[in-house]
Amino acid sequence: MTTVKRDTYTPETLLSVAVQVFNERGYDGTSMEHLSKAAGISKSSIYHHVTGKEELLRRAVSRALDGLFAVLAEQGAVRGRAVERVEYVTRRTVEVLVAELPYVTLLLRVRGNTRTERWALERRREFDHQVADLLGAAAAEGDLRADVDIRLATRLLFGMVNSLVEWYRPHPGTTPDQLADAVVSMALDGLRTVR
Repeated sequence: MTTVKRDTYTPETLLSVAVQVFNERGYDGTSMEHLSKAAGISKSSIYHHVTGKEELLRRAVSRALDGLFAVLAEQGAVRGRAVERVEYVTRRTVEVLVAELPYVTLLLRVRGNTRTERWALERRREFDHQVADLLGAAAAEGDLRADVDIRLATRLLFGMVNSLVEWYRPHPGTTPDQLADAVVSMALDGLRTVR
C-alpha cells in the first residue's frame, strides 16, 4: 500500500510561513509559488486554507493590529493620570512588538498598494491618533512639556518604538522588560516636565 503524504499545515502555521516570506521578499515580490515552496506544499493545498495571499496578509496585519489595539483597552491605558497611561501604552507597545515581531514588522512595511494595505495603514493612523490624544492629555495635565508639538512627539515616540523591528533580535542578556524600560526612559524623560 502506498502512503500519501497529507498536508499537515494548519492556517496558523501557514500564516507563520507566509509572514516570513513576505518579510524576506516583500509582499509585492511574493507569489503563491514562493509561498508553496517555502511551506513545502502545493499551491492547491494553500488554497485549501485561504483564498489567496491577500487573505494571508490581512490575517497577519490583523494579528499585529489586534495586539496593539488591545493595549489601548487595558486598565493601565484607561485609568490614572494621562502621563502614566502614556508610559503604560509605550511599554506595552514595545512588549507587543517583541512578542509579535514578524507580524508587526510586516505591518510596518505595508505601503498601501492593496485594499488590505490601505486598511492596515488607516488602522495604524487610528492607533497613532489615540496615543497622540493621550500625549495631549498629559501635556494638558502639566506632566509633559508644553513647548513640544504633540504630533511631532507622537511621531518621534513611534519612530523609536517602530525602529525596533529593524534591529531588535531576542538574545540572552536583554529581556523585553529591559528593552521597554529603555524606550520609556529615553522617550518620556525628554518630554516630562521637571517637578
